[in-house]
Amino acid sequence: MMKTSKLRYGIMIRLEITNKPGMLGRVTSAIGKAGGDIGSIDIVGFKDGCIIRDVTITAADHEMEQRIIANVGKINGLRIVNVADRTFMAHQGGKIEIRSKLPLKTRADLSMAYTPGVARVSTAIHENPERAYELTIKKNTIAIVTDGTAVLGLGDIGPRAAMPVMEGKAMLFKAFGGVDAFPICLDTKDPEDIIKAVKWISPGFGGINLEDISAPRCFEIETRLKRELDIPVFHDDQHGTAVVILAGLINALKIVDKRLEEITLVVNGLGAAGMATIRLLLSSGVRKIIGCDRSGALYLGRKENMNPVKEEIATLTNPDRIKGPLVKVIKGADVFLGVSQPDALQAKDIRKMAKDAIVFAMANPIPEIMPEEAQKYARVVATGRSDYHNQINNVLCFPGLFRGVLDCRARDINHDMLLAAAHAIASGVNPSELREDYIIPSIFDRQVQEKVARAVREAAVQSNVARQEHQFFTL
Repeated sequence: MMKTSKLRYGIMIRLEITNKPGMLGRVTSAIGKAGGDIGSIDIVGFKDGCIIRDVTITAADHEMEQRIIANVGKINGLRIVNVADRTFMAHQGGKIEIRSKLPLKTRADLSMAYTPGVARVSTAIHENPERAYELTIKKNTIAIVTDGTAVLGLGDIGPRAAMPVMEGKAMLFKAFGGVDAFPICLDTKDPEDIIKAVKWISPGFGGINLEDISAPRCFEIETRLKRELDIPVFHDDQHGTAVVILAGLINALKIVDKRLEEITLVVNGLGAAGMATIRLLLSSGVRKIIGCDRSGALYLGRKENMNPVKEEIATLTNPDRIKGPLVKVIKGADVFLGVSQPDALQAKDIRKMAKDAIVFAMANPIPEIMPEEAQKYARVVATGRSDYHNQINNVLCFPGLFRGVLDCRARDINHDMLLAAAHAIASGVNPSELREDYIIPSIFDRQVQEKVARAVREAAVQSNVARQEHQFFTL
């Protein structure tokens, strides 16, 4: 049975309840019988012998919400005034805003923040462009850029519908990394247009986070922008995912007493995340990786469902040129890594893997195999979901990574910095606490982001992409 996080669904019902003994008990009973959990009951007013109450409720899914409303509506002596979806309420007017850091209460305030004082500051930047980092928001601000073509779990929904996701990403940057981020949703799918747009807006930002841009276009866009801009460009769907996967794998292998260099690893899904993960794992020491997609195993010389990036990856993976579908390829593998589609595997397929198998099934919201099934035969299981143990979540990477990048004014985010981030995340789990259901630290462990920021900053300095060694900024 699919397990669903109750945090995804919730309603608030406003009720006019006749002021008689036992009425509130009937309401709570009706909600409970429908499967709902009551969060709070608040009195908000009185009217004509009635008490007006707001009841907040969490539910497993939309169907349960409808059952709750129907059950409550059947009670004599009350009226449902309004039903509000709490998630939609949270998004009313958007989730982020811009606030001024300086007061504007006097003429002196105005003259410094704007004309005539601002002209002196603009002149200083004109004479020395690097001072933009010192005198504008550039030093702590990034752009989250998307075209809405590959939004997690939703696909190509366009730039307008992608906006709530990008706002949420901006919230995560601020909450976990102290980084100011702003969503830029572009109404074009043309790689050249996207590249031009990002270049045009780049003077105002200290970095670019590409997000939810479909493969293979995302590879070209990132490569070009990294080459043509003097600020760091990072495609989180690729490298953020790869970094957190590597961190989890480092710790999972400690549990099963295997080494990166010795394992056979199968990756299902050859989009942005799959390709970047393969590259990072190869550079980390994994020697035998077999990639799979809907056409089966990727091998040198394959003709079906190919593109230039897959052709390159084929030269680096599957040294034995194994052919066939995923269920065949997975036989004897030490690790399965899913960044693909729901229900790609069954428990019987995991049984064919090597002893002490590791399964990272990260399709969202429904993984390639549900953890309950995978755990029948796998030693370690991880997903991308928050309602199971071992959540492989990019939030462990990108806020701290960009914190470190901005702190040292890095020109690029390179391979050494990604490896440093992965090992910093892995170190967030104390060796004495490491176990099958705890291979990755909590996203709410603030020390993890601090470790990532510090490790990334040090790697940037060592690899000569940092403009300065320190910029004093605390989370």
